[in-house]
Amino acid sequence: MRDTIFALATAPGRAAVAILRISGPGAGVALRELAGPPPMARHATVRRLHDAGGRPIDEALILWLPGPSSYTGEDMVELQTHGGVAVVSAVTRALEAAGLRLASPGEFTRRAFEAGRLDLDQAEGVADLVDAETDAQARQALAQLGGALGRRYETWRKTLTHALAYVEAAVDFPDEEVPADVAARALPRVRSLQEDFRAALADSRRGERVRDGYRIALIGAPNAGKSALFNALLGRDAAIVTPTAGTTRDVIEAALVLDGYKVVLADMAGLRTVDEAIEAEGVRRARAWAEDAAMRIWVIDGAACSGAWREAATLVHVGDVIVFNKADLPVGDDRAATRARSGETLEAFDIAATDGQGVERLRAALAARVVEDLSGADFPAVTRLRHEALLREALTRLEHVDTAALEAPELAAEDLRLAARALERITGRIGAEDVLEVVFSTFCIGK
Repeated sequence: MRDTIFALATAPGRAAVAILRISGPGAGVALRELAGPPPMARHATVRRLHDAGGRPIDEALILWLPGPSSYTGEDMVELQTHGGVAVVSAVTRALEAAGLRLASPGEFTRRAFEAGRLDLDQAEGVADLVDAETDAQARQALAQLGGALGRRYETWRKTLTHALAYVEAAVDFPDEEVPADVAARALPRVRSLQEDFRAALADSRRGERVRDGYRIALIGAPNAGKSALFNALLGRDAAIVTPTAGTTRDVIEAALVLDGYKVVLADMAGLRTVDEAIEAEGVRRARAWAEDAAMRIWVIDGAACSGAWREAATLVHVGDVIVFNKADLPVGDDRAATRARSGETLEAFDIAATDGQGVERLRAALAARVVEDLSGADFPAVTRLRHEALLREALTRLEHVDTAALEAPELAAEDLRLAARALERITGRIGAEDVLEVVFSTFCIGK
């Protein structure tokens, strides 16, 4: 028999209320030992809890949630007790004495998935919703939990199932009354799926960036003012600012929220050629982080005439931003040289990071850019690297299926099955019975 598990569903420590959840075949028995017969299903009832020796523990609000219409699909109990540490500890001891096991991380949601109450992508949405730090993360996670991602994959699943049905009809039922070109009829569906998968993969970073944060790197020469700008954008002293070149040696990351979206801002070592081992490693890390960022802010000392800006120029991409710092000082030659190098293609901002001049205008522009890049009419088809890897695997299999491949339909069918298996590992929805149902309903095999 499967274990009956329990866990504290609220944060540990002193609180007004604590919620403990119980799930499994022994949930009803445990409730009876703690508080007497189960109350009416899904009706909150106040009961006194007792331990195995009959000693009172607390007065609690009890919910009896019999399966299969529960979160896990099993019998469940929810206990809403007072949130004192002693009360929670006493209830925990009573449940353990009743033979219940403390749940492992994610075990309630795993049981919900195994019971068919959630798809894999919805289970991931639960985790993302719990971890959400911003409005955008919560909206995306809630939509995924509500099935937005699953519905998109379900559409692809149906198309793939029909394509596979055509090819398998040619393989398995060659003597039946099926059209001679039945395998070739799969090609339009396969090509449509290829286009959809490529578009989804091209858009894959959007969902991941909403979930993990939009990465912005501050790049530039030493002493250009990157750390001062880092602090100004964050509104706190997160990085050390000194006149000494090379003060920042490692990548310093900090999160901020812009228009409801999480942004990961990174200050880093000034880019220059050095022989000193520690600073050279810092420069290497800075370059690697900046290359992978969604946007780079190229910080230029607008009062300098050193030409030091050239070291960062190779990292700048179309769509990045130039910030001319030290706007409160006389203009130096580096400003004009930088603008000539960028060809006036990058949006530029004049600021004085130490006194905040121009920082709010820059912050507003960054927020608008983040919203533009991360918002979209369609729910992203990829919100995790796992989705991207499996979708790419499915696309690779579909790219093997072309006109020539259909001359050997057995091989084409295997590629389609492998593509289906990749989708199955994202949502867990496709199986052999689905394919057979389409085969028999479409071609009336065995009538």
